[in-house]
Amino acid sequence: MKGDVAWVPIETLRGFSADVFRSVGVPSDDANVCADVLLASDTFGIESHGVSRLKPIYYDRIKAGKQNPITNFEVKREGPTTALVDGHRGMGQVIGARAMSLAVEKARRYGMGMVAVTNSTHYGIAGYYARIAVDAMMIGVTGTNARPAMAPTFGTENMLGTNPLTFGMPSDEPFPFVYDGATTIIQRGKVEVHARTGTPLHEGLVIGPDGESMTDPATILSALDRGGAALLPLGGFEETGGYKGYGYATVVEVLCAALQGGPFLKALTGVNLGHFFIAVDISAFTELDAFRRTTGDILRALRASRKAPGHDRIYTAGEKAYLYSLERTRTGVPIVPSLQAELLQMRDECGLRQYSFPF
Repeated sequence: MKGDVAWVPIETLRGFSADVFRSVGVPSDDANVCADVLLASDTFGIESHGVSRLKPIYYDRIKAGKQNPITNFEVKREGPTTALVDGHRGMGQVIGARAMSLAVEKARRYGMGMVAVTNSTHYGIAGYYARIAVDAMMIGVTGTNARPAMAPTFGTENMLGTNPLTFGMPSDEPFPFVYDGATTIIQRGKVEVHARTGTPLHEGLVIGPDGESMTDPATILSALDRGGAALLPLGGFEETGGYKGYGYATVVEVLCAALQGGPFLKALTGVNLGHFFIAVDISAFTELDAFRRTTGDILRALRASRKAPGHDRIYTAGEKAYLYSLERTRTGVPIVPSLQAELLQMRDECGLRQYSFPF
């Protein structure tokens, strides 16, 4: 990143974010969860879903009355291994953490647990919830639908959300295997990062109504809201395998709407989302240590395989996030000028003068 970027310690931003959440009515413990999800994203180098979303996705929506700061986590239907939860437009991070914890609890008793959620809101990085299962030494799976952004293969209208399908698995390495990725090539949050830094997108990521590439991030963000732009699915166009990303996105949409009886596609606004959470007790299938060792062996073999010319390293999912966490713990989080202005605005509006930022 270039320009007047300021680096702010993680704990400073975590405390500030929690206090901002409290200032708009989020209960103290819930505010800590919400802040933890945001700063986990920045810590892992996923700036598209970190503190940059504090104001537009949470603060502004709560102040506008679109999202409830107090979360009513209502279990509508429940079985030994399953549950259906209504989040009543509460805090998505709180709903997500409680739902995955419930799935883990069921898996601990019965081997597997699955929780479907309706009427929720944006829950941040999906990998946070997969890691809840991993911390319990289980396999975690989660997905969420989102506001329309993706065009189906052979289409140009944004119909599906970025719909991440996320997996977490413990290993014997210092970090788990966590695959957390949208089913689009690029997600809206990364377009927002490009807009903040004023850098254009590559061609082949976003298309307009004519099917041609769009590269100006500000134009894309405005067009997405009115259906005048669409993100391409993983794989891009049909001839390069885009139908695969389109298919996976549709799987997530079904699992986030049909099970819950919730809204889908164009009916989604960002404050009526569906999620699903799955926890699998590894010990119901094999010895935990054996699973972790084999998982580690697979990852190490992949990284040790032949490198492409000009590349001296292969990564596995979760590794870059781990390396970012080591670096960000030391350096802090980079805050670009446009985000600096938002943080100062929230600080002043919330009366949080105890926070002194280096900008």
